[in-house]
Amino acid sequence: MARRTNPEQLEDELVEACSSGDEARARALLLTLGEQPLEARTLLEALLQAPDSRARQAAVFGLGELGGPASTRRLEQQLVLEEARRDHDGASVAEAITLALGRIEGAGARASLIRRLERLASGNPNSADVTMVAYELWRQRHPDLIPPVRKSLERLVRPAPNALNSLLLLLEKAPDELRTWVLDPSVPIEDKTGVLALLEEELPEASIAILPSFISAARASCEKALGLETAAVYHAERLCSLLIKHKERLFSALPAQLRSELRDMARKLIVATEPNSSLRAAILLQFVGQSEDATLLEAHRPAEPILAEAFDEAVKVLRGRQEE
Repeated sequence: MARRTNPEQLEDELVEACSSGDEARARALLLTLGEQPLEARTLLEALLQAPDSRARQAAVFGLGELGGPASTRRLEQQLVLEEARRDHDGASVAEAITLALGRIEGAGARASLIRRLERLASGNPNSADVTMVAYELWRQRHPDLIPPVRKSLERLVRPAPNALNSLLLLLEKAPDELRTWVLDPSVPIEDKTGVLALLEEELPEASIAILPSFISAARASCEKALGLETAAVYHAERLCSLLIKHKERLFSALPAQLRSELRDMARKLIVATEPNSSLRAAILLQFVGQSEDATLLEAHRPAEPILAEAFDEAVKVLRGRQEE
């Protein structure tokens, strides 16, 4: 511990940890700083003024972890400065600030994200920036967000669906309404995929009730188009990804009928996406498949080594099930 009392060394270690994506290490360093909260905030706010964008990103991460109104205000001030730079470094720090504000609870952080969205909507924004703000607002989900999100959507001229449309749908519609919406064949599949993307990022308990409708709709889509159009493939892949990410919460309580529908969808997806058959569908079969699905996986095993390794692992799991 004594080794870490040197502020310059702490800064260097924090910057290195954040730059390498080692959030656990960064948090451990922040705990050391946290022994003197005022000193920690002073150090981070000074680091936020560094010319090196990596140092500023590390400071942003630290303030996001500290949280609270003071961090929110300072991050929003810095966000405006980074936006004004109009360069790659500024954009990278603005992205880090957006993510940090998404982690801070409370009306202040929501308001800061909304102001970021409004500034984006007033210009000709990069769609990735709008998408990131939408994702962080979904983490902050609150009925108060509905009017400003709708207003920003009206100002953005975008012919294709985007994450803001999905965010507004999830904020406005009750679970029963969403189930009906998902099962409506007249709703473009791209719109449904956008909602899945937000739910994959953050799946509240209330939204789990919507998933059976998504499963049935995805299976129906696979049934209809087994040349499988690109949109249908992407939709099924996204559903697989959501289920796999939240597997601990979802698979143990999944009814037999839904497991059967998912198994059928995964098998069709593997066949339709050959020669580089769907990795996510193969992983999904580990949870909802039966031992005989190992033969299908072997028959459609991709040549690409990393994909092939994942298929081999799925086969091993399914063969093991046969021996139980």
